[in-house]
Amino acid sequence: MIIGACLLKLYLPGVFSLKEKRHVLKPLLNDLRRTFEVAAAEVGQQDTWQAAEIAVVAVSNDAGHVYAVLEKAVHWIEEERPDLDIQDWEVELR
Repeated sequence: MIIGACLLKLYLPGVFSLKEKRHVLKPLLNDLRRTFEVAAAEVGQQDTWQAAEIAVVAVSNDAGHVYAVLEKAVHWIEEERPDLDIQDWEVELR
């Protein structure tokens, strides 16, 4: 069994409250779960308005498949959510 975790650091321009941040992140996390069949959650920077850290996790018996799913999720965010700026991302496989 291979578990892959992708940690993304996001910049959220135009967000000026935690309520606005939730309004931006909640649909993003739900779309990631539904589109890629992964687990997704905010894991850091919870008290910062314009920054977020989210984790996206996938499980499979093929490391290549796990990495490909997580990489597609990152590129999907870049294409579908131009209102978000991905500052950094990394994938860890175990």
